[in-house]
Amino acid sequence: MGKADDVVELELAGRTVRITSPDKVFFSHQGQTKLDLVEYYRHMEPQVMATMGGRPTLMQRFPDGAEGKSFFQKRVPKGAPDWLETTEVSTPNGTTSNAMVAADIAHVAWAVNMGCLGFHPWPYLAADPDHTDELRIDLDPGPGTEWSDIQHGALLVQEFFADIGLTAYPKTTGRRGLHIYVRLQPRWDGYQVRAAAVAAARELERRHPAQLTAAWWKEERGQRVFIDFNQNAPHKTVFGAWSVRPHPIAPVSFPVRWDEVTAIEPQDFTIDTVPPLVAEQGDAWAAINDDPQDLRPLLDLAARDEAAGLPDAPWPPQYPKMPGEQTRVAPSRARKQD
Repeated sequence: MGKADDVVELELAGRTVRITSPDKVFFSHQGQTKLDLVEYYRHMEPQVMATMGGRPTLMQRFPDGAEGKSFFQKRVPKGAPDWLETTEVSTPNGTTSNAMVAADIAHVAWAVNMGCLGFHPWPYLAADPDHTDELRIDLDPGPGTEWSDIQHGALLVQEFFADIGLTAYPKTTGRRGLHIYVRLQPRWDGYQVRAAAVAAARELERRHPAQLTAAWWKEERGQRVFIDFNQNAPHKTVFGAWSVRPHPIAPVSFPVRWDEVTAIEPQDFTIDTVPPLVAEQGDAWAAINDDPQDLRPLLDLAARDEAAGLPDAPWPPQYPKMPGEQTRVAPSRARKQD
């Protein structure tokens, strides 16, 4: 590591990465700096690369640190180093751009130097964009729900997946929610994976109507945990495992074991606490890539719902109208129009 004129040069993955203003404070609670964040990702390189490596990545940049203004950047800016790997990605309306691929830890450090605190990876590898290999269940806390409701809801999801033969992996979101991931065989596209997620959400609501809901419209959810199936919509990115949230305490989206879900508090996992925890307890997601799962049990449920006359669930507003989709209007508004 070399340092001169407020610039640190790091040798990472066989590349030289310049970190400018390394002492700039990014997280005010404990005063962690830009360089501290780079060092966190460098320390967690095996875990970060196992979950994000080779994926297109959306950057959310905070040039003045976690409490400053931010902006999302899909396109790699001009002036990027020649070695930076990119790939073409698309938005729901078909606009394309060259996004950074998290090819190695040098790419991650380069993005951190640009003010990127955490990362939002695509659910496919840049080398195989036609096949989505992650099903992502987002348990969304709504008004009237507590952290304990999210924890209990996650166990209900795990029980359901185990019942249909799927192995799933939970992580904190770095906020108040939990994400549950299923690593998939690279056989299905994003539309099929979303259809599977819709089927999972609906079946979970049928099994646990008092605790879980698949209702897209907030006015229909009540005080239940929402299973956000649209996190699986094609071109949708989700905040990645091991990534750091923009908050003064530098919280991490932390993979956990199922037997830990009811005992954890999201604020316990920060860039200071996570490396020693993993050194002591190991990586809860160490096996996630070892046994890619078969999506067909959920696609069978989706086919059953379609045969029963259930229309497609609503899509997010930025997506074009989809075949078989319900009217994209909140029920209360639809009643007023009628």
